[in-house]
Amino acid sequence: MERVWSRVLLTVTVFCTAALFFCAGDNAVRTFAESPKPCLEGLVVAVDAGHGGYDGGAVGRVSGTPEKGLNLDVARRVEKMLRELGADVVMTRTDDYALCDENPPIRKKLQDMQRRAAIITQSGAQMVLSIHMNEYAGRSQSGPQIFYREECPAGRLLAGALQEAMNTGLKPPKMRSAMAGDYYILTLGVPSALIECGFLSNKREEGLLLQAQYRQQVAESIVQGVVAWAHLPGERPQPLPKVERQEE
Repeated sequence: MERVWSRVLLTVTVFCTAALFFCAGDNAVRTFAESPKPCLEGLVVAVDAGHGGYDGGAVGRVSGTPEKGLNLDVARRVEKMLRELGADVVMTRTDDYALCDENPPIRKKLQDMQRRAAIITQSGAQMVLSIHMNEYAGRSQSGPQIFYREECPAGRLLAGALQEAMNTGLKPPKMRSAMAGDYYILTLGVPSALIECGFLSNKREEGLLLQAQYRQQVAESIVQGVVAWAHLPGERPQPLPKVERQEE
């Protein structure tokens, strides 16, 4: 059954991304606003821009640019295109801040992640996209990398669709495969993907990620992956049951 699903995923994803690129012509990707009708109508998507505030995340090896601002820029671009396609989008952050108190009773990072999870849970999201930039000690590592929770088959399919779309749209020198990962943001009960858009530790890729035009390509590839996943056979996942916000 797993092999059958893999073949279905590959066929549908390639078809969807190929169709979008064909409509674009050779030099540009067709804007999603030009779509004849919204194809993600009713889908509730949580878009999580990783890090923020005191937590800068990975840092560009050459420029010293922290990932937090790049994450937010890509997340906002993804949000805009998803809305144009009819999706309801909730953002875990919309500016340069961390989701924690100055002196919390628990670790800042833990409180930050718990509050991100609360926003997602309260939104009734049907899927989660967590946007990040990667880094590695070795400077040769490059390419987008998608992670999913191993125990979530729907999340694996989502990650596969996103990875295929990003490989196709960005054409990185190294074509990666989606991988299982142990990340808190992937454990919220709906298909979720942690998206490492590229390596800030790689000089060439850092230079690309600092360009607004390339970040737009990254965002378009992510949305193409969402569209491909949303049109796979089977029913969409049910929204998370909304949980009333509780005072801490």
